[in-house]
This record gives sequence, structure tokens and C-alpha cells, in this order.
Amino acid sequence: MAYRYATERRDHSDLACGNVLRSAPGHPGFPVRLADELFQRAAAHLPAAPLALWDPCCGSGHLAASVGTLHRDRLSWLLATDTDPAALSIAERNLALLTGRGLAERERVLRAEAAELRKPTLLDRADTAARLAGRLSERGGDLDHRVGAGDVFDPPEPERPVDLVLTDVPYGGLTSFTGAPPDGEPVPAMLRALAAVLPERAVLAVTARTRKVALPEGVRALERLRVGNRAAVLVRAGDARR
Repeated sequence: MAYRYATERRDHSDLACGNVLRSAPGHPGFPVRLADELFQRAAAHLPAAPLALWDPCCGSGHLAASVGTLHRDRLSWLLATDTDPAALSIAERNLALLTGRGLAERERVLRAEAAELRKPTLLDRADTAARLAGRLSERGGDLDHRVGAGDVFDPPEPERPVDLVLTDVPYGGLTSFTGAPPDGEPVPAMLRALAAVLPERAVLAVTARTRKVALPEGVRALERLRVGNRAAVLVRAGDARR
């Protein structure tokens, strides 16, 4: 089956980390434009039906929440997992913004803080939350999602079939993998482990702050690209198992 590559560009300022989506020290955000681009590229390798998305290194949930907001009309379900309880606590609040109730509560809190602290910038952020709620409603309403603990080197099979994995590899002094990969090479080990619990046709899109994302020996990429200081690779789950 042939898939057509089609990406669209849009304004991502409403999803900047720390605007409506929450941020915290040690839990960096992810470039929203790159998340948007990677989702569109990966989706081009899959049938057009609504897709189930999984971020297995979700951290604060910024990447997953951004893609869920931008592509609500193309998603059926979203799963976000991590091994860090502190990160998952933030991710739960960010993924709650994929519901009308969550966005309404975020808007209410921001308006109350603006009145208490007399900060007009908080009113701007509250207006952004209201704007995001309107877009969510237009694109299908609340997105079904789950946030939970999960180890990328020994992942449980997702409760529903996943079509697309999109994740940013832990790096540097800000974030790191928990536990040791089976063969000493974290990214290839992660790809093989995740591929083992995915349908063969699923696509994994992985980014890292490196010149080139390593693949398991003998595995060919569907695509590679570089944006700024990040490299990305797309690979078919069935290929990553071999």
C-alpha cells in the first residue's frame, strides 16, 4: 500500500510549555512544531483510520498532550507511560487538558490566579485555555487517554492495539533511562522491546539529542530527519522485531 506524505504548518504558540500545559524543573517540554511534523510523517505510513498513539517515555506529557490537541480528529486513544512518578503526576494533569472539563478547570484556576496576583499575562493564558477548549470541541471532543507506569525495556502489552509510538529519548542531565537495557544500547533495546508488544504494521517515531538515532542491527528506517539538535527515525514495528 502506498502512503502519501502530506504535512501542514500551523501556529503552535498556544501549546508552548508553561502557557496552558504545565512545566516543571527537570521535566523539559518538547518542540511542538517537531511533534506535529513527526506525527504527520508517521501517520503517512499508516491507514487513514483514527490512530491509537503511545508515548512510552512521556515525562511531563508535553509531547503527547500537544499531539493529542493538534490531531484530536485523527486519534482514537492515547497512552502515556513513564517510570518516574513525579513526571507521571505532571503528565496526568497535562493529559487532562485533552478533555473539556480539564481545560475549563485550567481556565478557572488561571483567571483566579490572575485576579489574586494581578497579572494580566495569566488572563492571556486563561484565554488560551478557552481557545483550546473550543478547538477540542470542534475536532471531536474529549480524547480517551490513559497515563500510567511503564518500563520501555520490559513494556506490558497495551490494553488496546497501538498504531503509532511517538517518543523523545531521555538525555543528558535533565532526564535519563531507569534501569539497564538488555544489551547495553538503550535505543535499539527499547525499539525491540516496544515492537514486540505492537502490531507489525505499527510505526515507531523516536527522537534523541544526537546526530543519528541508532537502530537494531539489520533494521532499515522508513525515514530519518534532523531538526536543530535533535535527530529522528521512523521504523516499522515488524521490521524492528527481526
